[in-house]
Amino acid sequence: MANIGYACINMTLGKKGILTGRTMRAATLKVKGLEYASQLALANAKDLESILKWNLQNEIYFFRLGSDLFPWGNKVNVTQFPDYKEIADVLARCGKFAIDNGIRITAHPGPFNLLASPKESVIVNTIKDLEMHALLFDLMGLTRTPYNKINIHVGATYGDKFGATENWCKNFHRLSEGVKSRLTIENDDKASMYSVKDLHELIYAHVGIPIVFDYHHHTFNDGMQTAEEALKLAMSTWKDVKPVVHYSESKSLHENNIKINPRAHSIFVTNYIDTFGLDVDVMIEAKGKELALLHYRILHEN
Repeated sequence: MANIGYACINMTLGKKGILTGRTMRAATLKVKGLEYASQLALANAKDLESILKWNLQNEIYFFRLGSDLFPWGNKVNVTQFPDYKEIADVLARCGKFAIDNGIRITAHPGPFNLLASPKESVIVNTIKDLEMHALLFDLMGLTRTPYNKINIHVGATYGDKFGATENWCKNFHRLSEGVKSRLTIENDDKASMYSVKDLHELIYAHVGIPIVFDYHHHTFNDGMQTAEEALKLAMSTWKDVKPVVHYSESKSLHENNIKINPRAHSIFVTNYIDTFGLDVDVMIEAKGKELALLHYRILHEN
């Protein structure tokens, strides 16, 4: 049976104020500075510990950590936080708890991470954000392997897929080992963008990083492959690390509303997730978060 996880937010605990995404506006950072950012980061780290314990109690062994644990961590020097030592201690404790209990932790930095961009300023900001994620994972003691993946998209073609991916691969080599060793790339949900086949030929063939197969995206951009073919191709890039796939369903179909973008994610997922007998970890990308996962269990695992 596939190991199934959820992303970033625990809605059950969120009702009690337990969350890892406390952040602030840029104007607030300017006024309150590193001291306030540090306080928020410490609170986020402590609540991560509570979420991981909740996950274990509910037999959930796969969790995607959100990208706001360090507020403005891609703009400031996190190591200068007044509470940095305590934050590091709490994160080390979180990481040990996850490792000891077989909980896989991954991340999915936002869509502004564009290694293929022709703008140097965008590349620099992307590198800063990815390095912040790597620092977080290092503080937690997580493996420098795709088991603890940091996943992104190529982001754009800029009118030239070959040129864009060549630039992406060139900028990949500017990353630290902490990022490169964990980085994965994901297929897109538009036919003009990157299918699994594109990523295999244009990214994996050159830098060797694993491909994350997204079922929902594949329905809009199949690269002339069936879901099973694309999944198997993506799996072949993971070597000795258990692959991760992403699964979501269309909100438009769930709500029978053609006015909703068919690419938008539904609150729950109801269809059986067919992994074609392959051993993968499944990240459910549904608006219902852990509630969607628990609902799926009721439908298909009992």
